[in-house]
Amino acid sequence: MKIKITYFALLFLVFYGCNKDTTVPIPMAGPNSILGDTYPLTSSAKLLMDGVYKVNDGSGLFGSQVILKWNRTHLSIACNNGKYFVMDVGRLDSVIFLQGYWRDGYSDGTGLASMHIARGEGGTMIVSGTGQQTIVIRGAYGQGSTLPDQVLNLTRLRSFSTKAAASKFYILAHRSGGRTSDRLPVSENSLAMIGFTERLGSTGIEVDVRITKDGIPFLYHDGDLNIRLTEKGPLAGPAENYTWAQLSAFVRLIHGEKIPTLEEALTYTIDSTLLNFVYLDMKETSGAMATVTSIQERMLQHAAAKGRDIIIVVGIPTTGALNDLKSVPGYQSIPSLCELTVDDVRAVNSMVWAPRWTLGLQNDLVQQMHDEGRLALCWTIDQPNWIEEYITQGHFNGLLTNFPYVVAYYHYTQQ
Repeated sequence: MKIKITYFALLFLVFYGCNKDTTVPIPMAGPNSILGDTYPLTSSAKLLMDGVYKVNDGSGLFGSQVILKWNRTHLSIACNNGKYFVMDVGRLDSVIFLQGYWRDGYSDGTGLASMHIARGEGGTMIVSGTGQQTIVIRGAYGQGSTLPDQVLNLTRLRSFSTKAAASKFYILAHRSGGRTSDRLPVSENSLAMIGFTERLGSTGIEVDVRITKDGIPFLYHDGDLNIRLTEKGPLAGPAENYTWAQLSAFVRLIHGEKIPTLEEALTYTIDSTLLNFVYLDMKETSGAMATVTSIQERMLQHAAAKGRDIIIVVGIPTTGALNDLKSVPGYQSIPSLCELTVDDVRAVNSMVWAPRWTLGLQNDLVQQMHDEGRLALCWTIDQPNWIEEYITQGHFNGLLTNFPYVVAYYHYTQQ
């Protein structure tokens, strides 16, 4: 059966000012894509595709091996050099079709990708759940807007190890899932980014929390409203100088989204994603903890009512934030993440200790935290060689990163 597949690319380059980062265009399969005629895979079939794969053709760009891992909506393919794929998948009978795009997170490299798994090369086994077949994925990739014309073939080597699959390791993405400077198609600290980041391999997020003039916690990183993060509008200066009604009416993030309140962001995370960790990075330290922890408690109750296994911790990045938390009644029972010393962790009974990665592996202190029933995370680690070292030689329960797909690669390739 010969099926014609055509493509188009949404190619655009938007400039946000003299020094603005551009958005890398996402090539997309066109209206004649075969995926419109396919059927979705079952959850059990998706699990059979997860694993470590050898790159037979295409290793010059994507490395010698990759990991395939299904998330809530898409199949992700992660490489060790910062390249990743986001693929839509469907089946016709026992032939499985994969179409999407690849992206280099460390540059502007991108292109279309189209692959398939034939009946006799794993398709029948994946769809039926029976038999033994080696999974071979054959196809091609393109560069930029060109059609996929360079051969890309993968062969499944093995399932994820018990260590990688069974351990509860948190892959936390910065600024609700990705930064504006990473030139992603959605804005940092937006609901759209929270919904998008699972495609990058994230299992949790860090969000930046500020407080409006009238006491509403909202998500925003920088100290000022600026054209790096927002569209040009009538408001300027510190976002905290405005009421929530003013921010909601007059400010749009760089891709047009509204700034979300903290409660909106947490509700969306619980109701509409499978993310299992949220780190509330407090940008306000004076009197903000009481308001934020009240929302945190209510959202944790909402998650429990929905049967969601999710951690939501309020961050303690400074001594000011530490003292602010101590002013809240019952502070030692509030789930918190402390970036300071282990003594500070103990003083407020934090659930999580989170030191900077530049302080080293600190395996002795991490073990102390584990012995006390606490988690240990590390922030913000981005270079592949350091990510590999912290996963293979360290004992952290997770890493905060701007490149969750690289963390996913090194985590899931562990033996």
